Amino acid sequence: MFQLAFTACSFPAIVSYALAANDWQLGAGEPNGFKSITAFYPQEASSSSVSVVITGLGPDFTRMESFGKVEAFADTLVSGLDRSWRRPPGVAAKLIDCKASKGFYYIEYTLQNPGESRKHLFSAIGMASNGWYNRLYTVTGQFVEEESEKYGSNIEKAVASFRFI
Repeated sequence: MFQLAFTACSFPAIVSYALAANDWQLGAGEPNGFKSITAFYPQEASSSSVSVVITGLGPDFTRMESFGKVEAFADTLVSGLDRSWRRPPGVAAKLIDCKASKGFYYIEYTLQNPGESRKHLFSAIGMASNGWYNRLYTVTGQFVEEESEKYGSNIEKAVASFRFI
């Protein structure tokens, strides 16, 4: 099973080791100052993935509650993605569940473009400092409904296992 554990310096090695045991591939974007992204995806063609995004924060963001309560944060995130009200309709976003636990926000939601399969997304969001900067760590796993049986459980467990060590 995936077990995601993070430190400010060594997270790519830890995460890639955890996902390599499941034969997932690693892809990394070029860091641009205060943001970096790493993604993991199955070897075979798939719409499923787990991504890790690290974003620098200002000094006034010291804990997750700096963004507001989890319900308000999740609602803002998902409603900001929703374009189903447009004519013609765009992506429909629906918040399924959210909770705060042990300093992390966990958010489950779906996205569906008109005429396409519904995507299920699970995000775990936490904050840590590398000694100089506060950083927001966002782990998001996604899969389409057709891949739910094959990847859904593993992706959900991978995101839920997000921890700082």
